Amino acid sequence: MFKIAVLPGDGIGTEIVPEAQKVLKAVAKRFNHEFAFTEALVGGAAIDEVGVPLPEETLALCKNSDAVLLGAIGGPKWDNLPAELRPEAAALLALRKELGLYANLRPAYLFPELIHASSLKPEVIEGVDLLVVRELTGGLYFGEKRREKVPGGERAIDVLEYSTYEIERIVHLACEAARKRRKKVTSVDKANVLESSRLWREVANQVALEYPDVEFSHMYVDNCAMQLIRNPRQFDVIVTENMFGDILTDEASMLTGSLGMLPSASIGGKVGMYEPSHGSAPDIAGQGKANPLATILSAAMMLRYSFDLEQEALAVEQAVREVLAEGYRTPDIAEPNQKLVNTREMGDLVARKVEEVEV
Repeated sequence: MFKIAVLPGDGIGTEIVPEAQKVLKAVAKRFNHEFAFTEALVGGAAIDEVGVPLPEETLALCKNSDAVLLGAIGGPKWDNLPAELRPEAAALLALRKELGLYANLRPAYLFPELIHASSLKPEVIEGVDLLVVRELTGGLYFGEKRREKVPGGERAIDVLEYSTYEIERIVHLACEAARKRRKKVTSVDKANVLESSRLWREVANQVALEYPDVEFSHMYVDNCAMQLIRNPRQFDVIVTENMFGDILTDEASMLTGSLGMLPSASIGGKVGMYEPSHGSAPDIAGQGKANPLATILSAAMMLRYSFDLEQEALAVEQAVREVLAEGYRTPDIAEPNQKLVNTREMGDLVARKVEEVEV
C-alpha cells in the first residue's frame, strides 16, 4: 500500500487532482496495488479556512506519506497579502524546503497527435523530447529579501546565492538522468554576468568529468531561450538554477502544445511531490475546461520515481497517448473536427484506457 497526500489547492486544482486520483485507482485495480489517499488544505484554500497557507497538519501529512500529489496554488484573491502569507512562497516554496526537494524534473515531450496544437511550426517541434532538471531550493527564490528606504523612495534587494554542494548534487542528477536517455547535458547559466553562474559553471565542469560517456556543454540562458524556439530537438537534458528553470520550463511547455500537457516531479528528499507545471488558472476554474493530462502524467511520474512502478507508469502514459490518438481534446489543445471533452470526461477516458492498454 502506498500513502499519498492529496493537496488540491486552489483554482482548477480541485478539478484536475480528482482526475489523477481516478487514473491511479484504475492502475490499482489493474495491477493489484492499493493507494491510500488523504486530502489536506494548502495555499489560498488553507488561508481562507484556517488563516495560514501551509497548516502544520498538512506538512505533517506530507512528511508521513510516500508521495504528495499537488494541484495548484495561489491566485489573484491572495496577491495582496504580506509576503509571509503569499501562497506561492509560504506554501509551495516552504513545502519544497521542508521536504528537501532540491530537484524539479520537467519533461517536455510532444505527443505526435498534438503537433498542430502548438503555435510553432510542425517542422520545428516534431520529435521534441527533452528534460529540464531545475535546482529547486536555492537561488533568488530562497535568498535574503529586504527593502530599505533610500532618498526618493525604496530599494528592494533579492540575494542570489549558490554553494558548491547545491550545484554538485543537481548536476550529478542531470548526468544520471542523461545516461538513461540520449547522454547529452546542456548546463544553462549567465556566467558572463553573474558570479553565482561562474561558480555554477566551474563546479559543473568538475562533476562532468565523472561522466565521460555524457556529452556536456554550456549555454547562456538568453541563448537557450532562443534555441528552445529555434531548434528544440538539439536538447536532451537541460540543467539549470532555480529562476532560469522556472522561466525556461514554461517556455518549453509550448513545444508540447499547451502548459496543460507538462507534468513535473520534485524529488531529492524521502517524499517526492508531483504537480502539473501550470498555475491555478482562476479564469477557467469551475467551468470544466481545465486539462487534467499534466496532472495525470505527473501521477505517472509518481509511479515511476516514488514507487518504482515502471510498467504502471508506462500504462498511464500509453493511455494518454491512445486517448489523444482517438481525437479527444480539452479546449486548450482542441482543433477543428475533434472530440471536445471536459475535465471529468478526459479523466474518465484515460482511466478506462489504463485498464486495457498493452504495456
